[in-house]
Amino acid sequence: MIEKFVNEALAEDVGRGDLYALVEPAIAASAKIIAKSDGVVAGEKYINTLAKIQNIDITWLKSDAQIFVCGETIATLKGSSHTLLRCERTILDMLLHASSIATLTRKYVDIISPYDVKLLDTRKTRPLLRIFEKYATRCGGAVNHRMGLDDSLMIKDTHFKTIDNLGNYIRDARKVIPFTAKIEVEAETFFIAGEAMQAGADIVMCDNMTPAQVEEVVLYRNENFPYTLLEASGNISLDTIEMYAKTGVDAISSGSLIHQANWIDLSMKMD
Repeated sequence: MIEKFVNEALAEDVGRGDLYALVEPAIAASAKIIAKSDGVVAGEKYINTLAKIQNIDITWLKSDAQIFVCGETIATLKGSSHTLLRCERTILDMLLHASSIATLTRKYVDIISPYDVKLLDTRKTRPLLRIFEKYATRCGGAVNHRMGLDDSLMIKDTHFKTIDNLGNYIRDARKVIPFTAKIEVEAETFFIAGEAMQAGADIVMCDNMTPAQVEEVVLYRNENFPYTLLEASGNISLDTIEMYAKTGVDAISSGSLIHQANWIDLSMKMD
């Protein structure tokens, strides 16, 4: 899957061929990837696959999940000049995209590190880039939420429009979904959260609740359904995440890890 992804990424950039290579013969060359801002590395696995396919010798001085600072060399590359220059943009784009997500994710992780709570990503990913972007959040220190609809059964507000009785629905769902699949219910109010626990949900998502409202749900869970997992989601930002971490939930999910990540600055320099 990674090989297919990197081949398609390179083909998109190269088109029918690199016109530069028509002018001068290839020579042995080397290059460096240099950080022009601070960040966290992500993308190593993908770039290693591309390097292997294209016969590029790459040495990482900073690996996935490691922090780098402006001015540091992240990796060195050796190979044909034609190959290095042909792959330059694809390598940088993959590294920039993934590392930018990992960098923002690490900021969230650092804030909640004093608390016993997991940071989760979401399915708010760019089409066909879900695996790549969720890999990047892992490099930043997050834990993946479900990859798709087949991972676990999540009952959202839109689903409630088609469900007459939540308890009956969950009972029937247990008969047909995989034994290992969890059932999560999205709750926008304390009442719905309580109903979900009583109906046997494995996870209850406190969606768009204030920290004070989440604390009420946590207290109810602790006193009545201690084995139900609680997740906070909605309006989670760098400014608010610590308040939610203090509530006692088991996890906090945020789509902003991916869709709010601004690109950091990296460049490749030929020696």
